Amino acid sequence: MVIIKSDEEIAIMRKCGKILAAILDRLRGEVREGIKTAELDINMAEESKERGVTPSFKNYHGFPANLCISVNDEIVHGIPGKRILKEGDIVSVDVGAKLNGFHTDAAITVGVGRITKEAEDLIGVTEGSLKSGIAQAVSGAHVGDISSAIQHYVESRGFSVVREYTGHGVGRELHEEPQIPNFSFGKGLLLRKGMTLAIEPMVNVGDWRTRLAANRWTVLTADGSLSAHFEHTIAITDKEAEILV
Repeated sequence: MVIIKSDEEIAIMRKCGKILAAILDRLRGEVREGIKTAELDINMAEESKERGVTPSFKNYHGFPANLCISVNDEIVHGIPGKRILKEGDIVSVDVGAKLNGFHTDAAITVGVGRITKEAEDLIGVTEGSLKSGIAQAVSGAHVGDISSAIQHYVESRGFSVVREYTGHGVGRELHEEPQIPNFSFGKGLLLRKGMTLAIEPMVNVGDWRTRLAANRWTVLTADGSLSAHFEHTIAITDKEAEILV
């Protein structure tokens, strides 16, 4: 069921989003050569406790960590661990937080030291496609307008959008209806004021197809090409969408 949030509920999500943005900014600064991905998970837990929010991902359907760290050909749901980041890696950091019963969700992809031009372009196109999708997220438009904008932006620049995994509604639950595909599928649901959505393009250098790692969580590109991921939680308003985080 699609849930319309009240002004009071969106205010809680706005506060949660502000906190999550600060945490994500801290984590962005920690992505560097020589750090173990498990250290980023510890930082997420510490920052969340200090700022009075709960990590949304921990134990969600059994997920074992406080955040997702996906490196190079890993698309989403990478599990932090002993892996040490090295120069040239690109790292997707996906985080969620819960405050007073409401969730927000966000992701960025950053490079470690000097990265290839191809990796730079991938990151730039993925972030650009998120902005293009959000520009279509207005009351009276449809979910399909967001999806089409993302796909066109990505494919016109020579990359591909992941199809098996999508954005989603967010708020009282981490994942709510509707799903927000990153590719054109038709008109989809009418957007209305008070909807809160997590829009999250996942973009590959190569083919859009994916495979699941042996841990049954981490999703990788089927062809081993690089992947990037960006995400904002937004609220649909009477005017342009409000970015909550």
